[in-house]
Amino acid sequence: MRPAFSLRHLTFPAVVAGFVAVLVGYTSSAAIIFQAAGAAGATAAQTGGWLSMLGLAMGVTSIGLSIYYRAPVLTAWSTPGAALLVTSLPGIPMPETIGVFIFASGLIFLCGVTGLFARLMNHIPQAISAAMLAGILLRFGLDAFASLQPDFTLTASMCLAYLLARRFLPRYAIVLTLLVGLAVAAIKGEIHLSQQPLTFAVPAFIAPHFSWSSLLGIGVPFFIVTMASQNAPGIATLKAAGYPVPVSPLMSWTGLASLLLSPFGGFSVCIAAITAAICMGPDVHPAPQRRYWGAVCAGFFYLLAGLFGGAIGQLFSALPPALIHTLAGLALLGTIAGSLQRALAEDKQRDAAVITFLITASGLSLLGIGAAFWGLVGGIVAHLVFCLPRR
Repeated sequence: MRPAFSLRHLTFPAVVAGFVAVLVGYTSSAAIIFQAAGAAGATAAQTGGWLSMLGLAMGVTSIGLSIYYRAPVLTAWSTPGAALLVTSLPGIPMPETIGVFIFASGLIFLCGVTGLFARLMNHIPQAISAAMLAGILLRFGLDAFASLQPDFTLTASMCLAYLLARRFLPRYAIVLTLLVGLAVAAIKGEIHLSQQPLTFAVPAFIAPHFSWSSLLGIGVPFFIVTMASQNAPGIATLKAAGYPVPVSPLMSWTGLASLLLSPFGGFSVCIAAITAAICMGPDVHPAPQRRYWGAVCAGFFYLLAGLFGGAIGQLFSALPPALIHTLAGLALLGTIAGSLQRALAEDKQRDAAVITFLITASGLSLLGIGAAFWGLVGGIVAHLVFCLPRR
């Protein structure tokens, strides 16, 4: 039974968690979206329209799904998919590019309707899901402290603020860390605001064109990468955090949103993993059933970002990288610790979980698919081998 919806459960830490999630999402991968749009031959206005459509789509789906399921269901664009598009789209006409988007989104929607993806995810042990999540987030935790080398003053100030806040005001630790980081960065003159005004980019409709060569050569790999490297970790993140959200409806709604918005540049709407984990930590709310407000707040920030299109990416890029890395790593500390605890809790699954964690954290890429998928595969294979009966 889902808890009742109430505005009284909204907290200021949830608002900050939503802002941090969107901030990390845009600053970490918005540049890849610009590159993908450029590879497709999009103009500056069309690129802004793509980002506007993506922001609006992610905002609506994050708010709607999180409120309906009372779980922090945060959506995002497919960063691995966008990286694949950067290398695959040069030379492909824009109508064929839109046809690829529609084709891949249709396959995702089909997976949701038929329940194929849900049946696959239900056979993954929780320890392996938790280990994969820990491996995904490890880089962010390491980057937080690696930032001490290029910008010691800013990073050390934020780490000290986090420790003191965790000791005396634990619910506002990330809030105070963000404020200290902004203050130190402003004093050091490291915030460089662009002179370009924030404007609304109107998404333009582009009639699709379908060709077998582009559908098979780009559409199928794009679908596989999106499902394996984005949706699978996203579902595993929800599962590892203890949110039993039905998988098929999530695939259906996100696939349908992408399918409808693809002609306007909304090339993918997927289940988020890394940014969603920011909205699942104990800093958002002490009660796990109230943490969905973090994703709801992120959805409203997505809508705001969508209204201003590409200019919002420049606003986020005004902040120093050390601030973003440190804030993301510190915000994910609780989730990393909880994932490792769940991954190593059971003796029988511990070895398989460690294998999953190491492969995922290694960052390897095979056949164009990222480490999260191969960590999942390696962990499942190890789990099956270790469960073989002995003579």
